[in-house]
Amino acid sequence: MLVLPLWVLGTIFAAASAAVWLAGVQLSRTAAVLDKRFGWGSALGGLILLAVATNLPELAITVTAAATGNLEIAVGNILGGIALQTVVLVLVDAVGVRGERPLTYRAASQALIVEAVIVVAALAAVMAGSQMPSGLVIARLTPDGALIAGIWVSGLFLVRRAQTGQSWSELDRQPDAQANPKARAVRATGVAAGSGTGASVVVFATAAAATLAAGVALEESGSAIADRTGLSGVLFGATVLALVTSLPEISTGLAAAREGEYELAVSDILGGNAFLPVLFPVAVLISGNSVLPQARPADNYLTALAILLTVIYLLGLLFRPGHRYARLGIDSLAVLVLYVLGMAGLSFVSTG
Repeated sequence: MLVLPLWVLGTIFAAASAAVWLAGVQLSRTAAVLDKRFGWGSALGGLILLAVATNLPELAITVTAAATGNLEIAVGNILGGIALQTVVLVLVDAVGVRGERPLTYRAASQALIVEAVIVVAALAAVMAGSQMPSGLVIARLTPDGALIAGIWVSGLFLVRRAQTGQSWSELDRQPDAQANPKARAVRATGVAAGSGTGASVVVFATAAAATLAAGVALEESGSAIADRTGLSGVLFGATVLALVTSLPEISTGLAAAREGEYELAVSDILGGNAFLPVLFPVAVLISGNSVLPQARPADNYLTALAILLTVIYLLGLLFRPGHRYARLGIDSLAVLVLYVLGMAGLSFVSTG
């Protein structure tokens, strides 16, 4: 078996990371066009289109890990990725939002609140699944996997219902919240607003394929790097690998916010986080083994951390804080502090 030097593995890892970033920019630009053309609405578009496409690295990692029996790194990547992707909203708030009002004030959408609730519900199902017996697998499906998939599918309908039957009228919106988020003005370069739907689909599919291929390279090189450096699969997956696989969310979130599409920026993150637990039943389907009952204390710790971070932004979307401190809303500040403390605690849980 060919054993590559560590510097070669690092080069492959860095090149795949760059490919994920560049593809993420194109995904954002074309998703904005396709979302408008198909009339999904920015929150539902984020939940389906960007959420699935920008999580293709995690999908590739999960499929590869399930096929090779190396699920530890995939579980850490999924759960650590949800926590880290939530923190991406802190970056979007600090860099992508102009003016004196924070991100959750400007996004102001009932559909986003529904998405946040879906994330919490899916993560609660993950924690419940970790307590199930490991032998409870029927036709390559587990009860927890069916529940997680059901929550996500139900969430699609609930988000659509929140958009079409909006109880928050335009009169209820704060004066400088995002203006009419359903009337999306696509001004991104590279894929112009006047581009044909077919061309946008081709660019989107190409960028998605590049993201998927880069995800496979990340899993293979990242797993080898973790083995060489002595890092546990959970810790590496929840930190380094989670950061790299969050690059599409960073690029798409910042691009959307700079275009004034604050609802899409938040939906990209929350929609992606709602989709990531669906990868657990995918792993069961491929491996034939129950995944969540094998969860370690660090996995449950990451799940609880992700729930807490999501609840903070859920409250921010409900109460819409109107002031920024050090360019951050109070909810973003709380998320940043909690995440730093939480990751410090993870080092003790992982080694305990």
